[in-house]
Amino acid sequence: MKIKSIDIGHGINPLLGYIAMFVTQDIVMNVFFSEKKIIKNSFSIPKNSSVILAPTHRSRWDGLVLTMAMGRRVTKKDCRFMVTKSEMRGIQGWFLKRLGCFSINQLSPSLSTLRYAVNLIKEKKQLVVFPEGKINKNGKKLVLKEGVYRLARLATKKTNSITIIPIGIAYNKVSPRFRGKFSLCFGDPLFINDNLNLSIKEFNNILHKKMMKAEKIALDNVGR
Repeated sequence: MKIKSIDIGHGINPLLGYIAMFVTQDIVMNVFFSEKKIIKNSFSIPKNSSVILAPTHRSRWDGLVLTMAMGRRVTKKDCRFMVTKSEMRGIQGWFLKRLGCFSINQLSPSLSTLRYAVNLIKEKKQLVVFPEGKINKNGKKLVLKEGVYRLARLATKKTNSITIIPIGIAYNKVSPRFRGKFSLCFGDPLFINDNLNLSIKEFNNILHKKMMKAEKIALDNVGR
């Protein structure tokens, strides 16, 4: 029996991508936020390595903040977001799909979705996965989802070098407000290869500590 192919993702529409970048970064972000700061520490953009971005998730603004910090204007690459199925519905879903987003069933990810994500990693696209799995406004400690680990392990069969970048994003208010501030801080990267000798729990503990360390720096920067 032939399995019907699933339309998971689209290539990014060049015109729509440019318009979205201009509207969100040059207009919306500048009008809404009074102060925007990217803290790099010793971070440098990985070269010749597949990249998975692993940010904290505190607001719906996170995607725009991350795109400003690591989008095509900075890295010459677009961010490809793995999002929940509910975010891909209706007109919002139509736009998100054409801007490089794709959905995943967190409880039971399909083989075709995993294959699509692994191919993005193999092709050295910038894949964004929120390890907390949902918006966590108050930064309560959550058990990280297993997706980053599983994707990285699957992708090591296709590529030799994968860099996972923990990222902390913070706002001066729990719910971002008009003319507020945000800060994004890059954490110390994790380098993954096929010889990784860590369990999911061990890996997630390391990733979580790096994300929280980066977020603490970002929080201090916005006065929280």
